[in-house]
Amino acid sequence: MRLRSFLVTVTAVLAASLVGSVPASASSPTLWRLTDLAAQRVAIADQVAAAKYGTPSPIDDPAREQQIYDSVAARAPGLGLDPADAVRFFRAQIEANKLVQRGLYARWDAHPDQAPTTRPDLGQIRPVIDGLNTSLLTELAATTSVRAARSCPVRQLVTADVVDLRHRFDALHARALGEATSATCTAG
Repeated sequence: MRLRSFLVTVTAVLAASLVGSVPASASSPTLWRLTDLAAQRVAIADQVAAAKYGTPSPIDDPAREQQIYDSVAARAPGLGLDPADAVRFFRAQIEANKLVQRGLYARWDAHPDQAPTTRPDLGQIRPVIDGLNTSLLTELAATTSVRAARSCPVRQLVTADVVDLRHRFDALHARALGEATSATCTAG
């Protein structure tokens, strides 16, 4: 198991050096952009948590989640995507976001001095999330063949490791990125 972990780390470091030097357009079709967008969506969960922490706004927002699922399902066929696969992918994004929120709440409850001192406006954060969702959906369509390939799970693992390193995620955010990318591959 240690050897596997070591090999994944070495591969990720080598891939990071290569990916960092290749323009996004030259590296297509890969899982890089899709995974990086998922990482950006994971990172924005910090602002969502800060906006909701200490307020009556719950982490779980079934109405908002359903709006996203309905929108994704409606837009998917026009992009050549199976609506169920698109919704499955976005369900992973939302669960990853909630994982970060719950983790930050627990951290802030245990260490109140680390809690946010300002509350971002959720009304300003949601359009950013909506933009990321649109980009994610577009990238899902652009990576259909890569995501359907038998090699997808291995490619996704390496790509997620590289993106994790690039974003310098802590354990909580790395776990959330794993959750967010868990529904990337459609093969199998």
